[in-house]
Amino acid sequence: MSNVPSNPNPLYRNALEPLVVEESQRQLQQLPPKMLGSLKPDRVLAQVVAYALNRLPALYATSDRGWQFQQHQAQKLRPQIVMAVRQGFAAVQRDPLTPVWDDAPEPEPQEMDTNQKRTEARRRIASYRAING
Repeated sequence: MSNVPSNPNPLYRNALEPLVVEESQRQLQQLPPKMLGSLKPDRVLAQVVAYALNRLPALYATSDRGWQFQQHQAQKLRPQIVMAVRQGFAAVQRDPLTPVWDDAPEPEPQEMDTNQKRTEARRRIASYRAING
């Protein structure tokens, strides 16, 4: 991956990105305190935002006028944003290749026996229910 310097004044911007980031932060704060204490918030947010943006339409703008128009369009997608972010939290928790928990590393999948897999699946379902109550 190359290190492309970020442009402080981008020529194009996705109008959904700030709304998805805002919604992700809102939902993160609604997680139970016990769960919040065991998460790596920056990693979780980055992955949830990427997950949600990959499932929403891109609304890019290249001018101030275009930005205003795309922001208006983005507001119409609020329910889809909320759902995509919620799904992102559930997906990130289930993904064993995405370390977002502060606890000890999980065993490699090939090392887990059937009972361990069932226990892990139950933990993920309980976490999902805690988020989506």
